[in-house]
Amino acid sequence: MSHEQSYKAGEIKGQTQVKVGQTLESMKDKAQAAKDKASDTAHSAKRTAHDKTSGAAQATHDKTSGAAQATKDKAAGAAQATKDKTSGAAQATKEKASGAAQATKEKASEMMESAKETAQAGEEKAGGILQQTGQQVRSIAQGAADAVKHTFGMADTDEDPTKL
Repeated sequence: MSHEQSYKAGEIKGQTQVKVGQTLESMKDKAQAAKDKASDTAHSAKRTAHDKTSGAAQATHDKTSGAAQATKDKAAGAAQATKDKTSGAAQATKEKASGAAQATKEKASEMMESAKETAQAGEEKAGGILQQTGQQVRSIAQGAADAVKHTFGMADTDEDPTKL
């Protein structure tokens, strides 16, 4: 090889090295640009996913809060209805008990009046029996006294039962 050929080969080698260097540099720049674009896309996708997730989470939270409030309202309504029913039942029971107490009081009063009347009738009957018994005892005593008087001759002639 001649000097000129060697020079040309060196020149071509240098140009090739420059070209390869430029191509490598261009490829590095394109790779960096692709990397940056991929990173930006990833960040954008991450932000979008985060925004969507946040939105979905907020929507879920809102739905859950609404459902919880609805459940709370239903429970409060059921509790109030139960309270109202219990109060009504208690009032009805109170009224029935009051009515039963009044009926018992009236029945007891009637029984007391009946017992009082029975006692009075018993007293009157006993008084009548005692009066009748007293009259019979007096009559018997008078008859015995008359018989004793007659036996001892102390009887008045108009009291003498053998004389008519």
